[in-house]
Amino acid sequence: MHRMTMMLFICLAGCQEQSSAPLEESSQETIRGLYLNPQAPDHNAQSENAATGQEALTLKGHTHWVPGVSFSPDGTQLVSASGDSTMKVWDAATGQETLTLNGHTDQVYGVAFSPDGTRLASASADNTVKVWDVATGQETLTLNGHTDQAYGVAFSPDGTRLASASFDNTVKVWDAATGQETLTLNGHTDQVYGVAFSPDGTRLASASFDNTVKVWDAATGQETLTLNGHTHYVLSVCFSPDGTRLASASYDRLVKVWDAATGQETLTLNGHTHYVLSVCFSPDGTRLASGSFDNTVKVWDATTGQMMFTLKEHTHFVNSVCFSPDGMRLASASADNTVKVWDVSAR
Repeated sequence: MHRMTMMLFICLAGCQEQSSAPLEESSQETIRGLYLNPQAPDHNAQSENAATGQEALTLKGHTHWVPGVSFSPDGTQLVSASGDSTMKVWDAATGQETLTLNGHTDQVYGVAFSPDGTRLASASADNTVKVWDVATGQETLTLNGHTDQAYGVAFSPDGTRLASASFDNTVKVWDAATGQETLTLNGHTDQVYGVAFSPDGTRLASASFDNTVKVWDAATGQETLTLNGHTHYVLSVCFSPDGTRLASASYDRLVKVWDAATGQETLTLNGHTHYVLSVCFSPDGTRLASGSFDNTVKVWDATTGQMMFTLKEHTHFVNSVCFSPDGMRLASASADNTVKVWDVSAR
């Protein structure tokens, strides 16, 4: 039986309920089922309180959960990836849908713009990574090589390479022009969810269900660091804009900040009441945003670890968060089938 089909059977009937009690020990497959196969969102659910940041836009159009979202490099567009097997491109100012990209044959998890904004890359449960022309929506490349679902995807800062993270426990690096596989990074002992290039393109970081973050030489594929400290699955990782720090998000309900050169843990951000699924730095490196299974987005001071505010308008868990290039807006993608854009300019 296909793993995704099996997960549908093992997803608990009560997975939408989110308790703040300590995590109970569960089988890996049960917990994976909770995350990868969300129940239909409760459209009648009410937010606990008005958000402390201002919600500017809600982007509606997907018919299934939205695991991924990304701003274009100039901040004028957003792209979202969905369990409905599509990606959508949106006008970031008006929230109008401008393109729907069809081509994957299963859920689309990860999505990224190229640094020049002309291409998109997507990672899917159909085991492939695809590259698309942003202007036309035309698929230009399909990257075959993973033997299980591809979850995370990232362009190198110069746009010449792509990195993908997969449930086959590997990270692969590809030539972004030809689609040729150039490296396979082996070292994780469980599924890999998140992948990120350093700002100078010399390193890669990966987040895994083996509870670790690994740092790799992006040219040779050699593992240079293993960051141990999380006590549960790690789903997301990102570099600070200057490349000196890494942030990671985990099922242990924590965000951790690390020294990217030494691997030393420098901060632990504690405030979410359920799994933390995504983390990103602001463009100036002063803030961190995190999205959680507790339906919230939190913004933190990246230097002190102090929580600054919480955004509470989603009615289901938040899979992905992304700052706009100017740091004035924050986008969040949720299992309530929407993307929200928040004004964080006054924060």
